[in-house]
Amino acid sequence: MNTLFLHCRPGFEGEVCSEISEHAALLGVAGYAKAKPQSACAEFVCNDAEGAARLMSELRFKQLIFPRQWARGSFVELPETDRISVLLEHLADYPVAGSLWLEVMDSNDGKELSTFCRKFEVPLRKALVKAGRLQENGPGPRLLLTFVSGRRVFLGMAEADNSAMWPMGIPRLKFPREAPSRSTLKLEEAWHHFIPREQWEQRLSDDMTGVDLGAAPGGWTYQLVRRGMLVTAIDNGPMAESLMDTGLVQHLMADGFTWKPKQRVDWMVCDIVEKPARTAAMIEEWLGDGHCREAVVNLKLPMKQRYAEVRRLLERIEEGFKARKVKVSIGCKQLYHDREEVTCHLRRLDLKSR
Repeated sequence: MNTLFLHCRPGFEGEVCSEISEHAALLGVAGYAKAKPQSACAEFVCNDAEGAARLMSELRFKQLIFPRQWARGSFVELPETDRISVLLEHLADYPVAGSLWLEVMDSNDGKELSTFCRKFEVPLRKALVKAGRLQENGPGPRLLLTFVSGRRVFLGMAEADNSAMWPMGIPRLKFPREAPSRSTLKLEEAWHHFIPREQWEQRLSDDMTGVDLGAAPGGWTYQLVRRGMLVTAIDNGPMAESLMDTGLVQHLMADGFTWKPKQRVDWMVCDIVEKPARTAAMIEEWLGDGHCREAVVNLKLPMKQRYAEVRRLLERIEEGFKARKVKVSIGCKQLYHDREEVTCHLRRLDLKSR
């Protein structure tokens, strides 16, 4: 079990390799990263199983930016028939699992394998329970089987509270028909990722105020309105009439980068297409000057050195807050609904609660 297997968005395998390699170096774990372009996955091969275990125990999955899912284990070659017996044989050295997920990569090959996985999961689950290798809802780690093909699988494990919330890191969110654009799912996924579900009533309540910078036609405004917030939408373009008819939206024709509220708001959200350095400066100003309590902002990424650019911008934002002597928590993730971008969540920790 000396290998970490990591899922990602196709085309971002290099970013995952750079990120996990940096963390491994900081922890003194010897190994190397490898990936094939557009494969939607990467591997980090440690010199020994102890190094892989250290990586997963000392890193928090939620703090990783580009990986969608991860597991620690090894590859197993399967026969054409009686695959279950071979899997049970290899699982003899694994701890008893508390849950089971069958996963595939987010690729064309992966989509073809998903039907096989659905059919294979039922007999596999029964066999694992019967053999005492799976105790449903038990205290053990999650057993993650990632099928590369019908004959090859990565047999991995991860702690349920230190891995993805959904299989393969892909949320099952339904697009609301009344939403003005599909970008609405980005913000909904961000809330699932960054805000514990039990805190939604407190931190996303209907007595709050929000600002959506670059709002038109209103995909992100829709999410704020659905939570019952009063929203100021900043954009020179038109907003969806359905949102304006709610009575909860004030639309101001202004530049999202120069407009500021007269009074502090609870939430600022922004999905403007702009150079990430300019967006980062705007984030620092909004949170640093106390214009909002929390924010979700997307940083659009360059074509090359994307992980290095994200790290540089996050460090710049952190240094800016330190210089202002304000306390802000910062999270960053490439969400499933993101494209050439990452989503940042920021929260002022030194402002009195409402």
